[in-house]
Amino acid sequence: MKKTLLLGALVAMLFVQCGTEKDPYLIQNGEIGNLTKAASMKQIDSIFTLDSLVWLNPVKDALGTQGEVEIYEKTGKKLLMISPHSETDPNSGIANVQIFDERFATDKGLNINSTFGDLKTNYEIESVETTLKAVVVFLKDSDIFITIDKRELPENVRYTMDRKIELTQIPDSAKFKYFMIGWDEEVEEKKETETQAEE
Repeated sequence: MKKTLLLGALVAMLFVQCGTEKDPYLIQNGEIGNLTKAASMKQIDSIFTLDSLVWLNPVKDALGTQGEVEIYEKTGKKLLMISPHSETDPNSGIANVQIFDERFATDKGLNINSTFGDLKTNYEIESVETTLKAVVVFLKDSDIFITIDKRELPENVRYTMDRKIELTQIPDSAKFKYFMIGWDEEVEEKKETETQAEE
């Protein structure tokens, strides 16, 4: 009887732990799975222990990890590219994360394979910026911004640099070129770090 109760308690504990486990692919404000806005670049190794990391701008004889890093699954599938606020500071916070894997998605299902129509249906758009070859769409109250190649646009607006692209000129079928998360540098945290360094 005691063994049965003990076994039942262990099974219950396992279910509770599984129920509270964080979704490693869920994108929320300030979080992408286990990666949070509060993380520094030197913590990337410990956050992605099961994956392969490729440092794009390694600094010779550097103390700690520096520069941009790409995250790959052990199978070789590219997941993310993480860019710091400062290329030379391992304590730097994260500025941008580019999403490459379709499993990374918001609670509304927005991912790298979504279309502009999916975005428009589920999110409020704050602004649209036009560049030479693309349109960048920023979402209201969200860390997410997406880039749409101008080749996805009607031909009459593809080649205009002097004219602002309107939302109505972006077809619902337009695919994302880049799916990005942008995190502003925490000014308070930076001041605190500098104060600690001085002491």
